[in-house]
Amino acid sequence: MSPGKARKSPDEMTFLEHLEDLRKRLFYSAIAILVAVIPGWIFSRQLYEILARPVIQYLPEGTKLAYTTLTAPFMLYMKISFLAAIFFTSPFVFYQLWMFVAPGLYQREKKYVVPFVFFTSFFFILGALFGYFVVFPWACRFFVNLARDFQPVIAVDQYFSFSIKVLLGIALIFELPTLIYFLAKMGLVTARWMTKTFPYAVLAAFVISAIITPTPDIITQGVVAVPMIVLYALSILIALVVGRNKERRKQKQDAAFETVSDGEKDDLAG
Repeated sequence: MSPGKARKSPDEMTFLEHLEDLRKRLFYSAIAILVAVIPGWIFSRQLYEILARPVIQYLPEGTKLAYTTLTAPFMLYMKISFLAAIFFTSPFVFYQLWMFVAPGLYQREKKYVVPFVFFTSFFFILGALFGYFVVFPWACRFFVNLARDFQPVIAVDQYFSFSIKVLLGIALIFELPTLIYFLAKMGLVTARWMTKTFPYAVLAAFVISAIITPTPDIITQGVVAVPMIVLYALSILIALVVGRNKERRKQKQDAAFETVSDGEKDDLAG
């Protein structure tokens, strides 16, 4: 990249330039997702079978999900294709997010691009897997057992709305450790503050789990809330480590500053 093409720092960028950079990152992400929709559509039937398995296993043998409008199956396969594309392209999307915030970081912090993309993608996919293998079957079993006196006629569009809410919701929640790491690096949160707000975090975990999981029982909500609380506790440890590392660097800088001469101090201060 030539000097004239170098990216400006946030202090040098105007509001419109910030919007233009955001538009560019969103455009790149959208193009990547649209391209990934093509293989998602090719394998949409196989993906549907995987997505429907958590509820099909609890239904009477031979029962299939139903559709109530002519276009419902087409829309279902399209939505499944987009959902698969989002998870498949998540590393690229998170990289675009990094590129948007990178101008506001110090030079030494910009080298964390690979860990950022890796861990955001890892926790995003891990959250979706947790939702699929743990929360999904638990919720499906609860609803099917509750309605065992009735003939099940489950619409595919309603089931998919439920599944995307669970998968994406939990996937985003699992981003908490990575988010806290970078907030702590920027000095916006500390381990002490997070420890003081822990009771409120527990309350928020159960409120969010009640929104994500439509089951009224506390056990199913706890399946989502408990991992959220564990992630919050892990985030406290992350903030603690980041805070200690920053304190050590500050002490080393102060010690180095004390060893220089008065004239050099004036130069450094200047």
